[in-house]
Amino acid sequence: MTPVGARPAAPVRTYEDLVADVRAGALGPDPRTLRVAVAFTTRQAVRHHGRGTGYRNEVLSLRLDEAVGSCAVEPGELPDGALDDCVGADVAALLGHPLPAVRVAALDAYLMHVAPHTPQHGARSLALPAGSSLEKSRARARAVVELLDLPDGGTVLVVGVVNSLLEALRSRGLGYVPCDLKGGVTEWGEPVVADALAAAGTCDALLVSGMTLGNGTFEPLRAHALRHGKQLVLFAQTGSAVLPRFLGHGVTAVCAEPYPFFWLDGGPGVVHRYSCPGGER
Repeated sequence: MTPVGARPAAPVRTYEDLVADVRAGALGPDPRTLRVAVAFTTRQAVRHHGRGTGYRNEVLSLRLDEAVGSCAVEPGELPDGALDDCVGADVAALLGHPLPAVRVAALDAYLMHVAPHTPQHGARSLALPAGSSLEKSRARARAVVELLDLPDGGTVLVVGVVNSLLEALRSRGLGYVPCDLKGGVTEWGEPVVADALAAAGTCDALLVSGMTLGNGTFEPLRAHALRHGKQLVLFAQTGSAVLPRFLGHGVTAVCAEPYPFFWLDGGPGVVHRYSCPGGER
């Protein structure tokens, strides 16, 4: 993996610090002057051909000029009035909204607006080929797992269970501990733990979904990785423009996938990868 030297900006210490910087206009225009024009949700149910189980996704997205910011939620969790709250509202107001998903999507839209996924901001774009839902899922999984730098036999905590990621880790000779707040079992009957921090101590690296921004578990995981010098790689549909801001301060690499997501279309797609120069954490 060849690191890149550019970054979206100097890393921030905490998520709260990042929000404070945006509120203060330290990273771009005053958020009180920018208004969200469109708010929408995307709901999906999927069961890939050849897989024994399926799942559902629901994502809140906010349109700010050319940028779209997103935050995944548990299906059915988002109140009907949330969209009405967002349209026409300024970003500063939405950063203080009572719903975490609205706050995260607004922050993501703002940062996508001021620092889109381009080489100038540290991104390396990778094309995903056209294909079936399963083929595209596996292609994205390979793009994510390539960001891990572990020897055979290493163990990865996977927060946000995606079966294609587990397959890709096995193909690399890596073990894993699957984790999701809902618990349950994987496609292959493996137990899914619910407490990520409790499991993190037994793992060599962390592979974490951007959904952790919306459910409040990102900061404890970032702090663990920073404290123990572990790799923390993020795969992000939620907060794709937010998470690269933490490169070099607990976050090792990010595979950013802004809207539209790979599961929405059978044609070619793209993800944007970021990594720390020289393996810095």
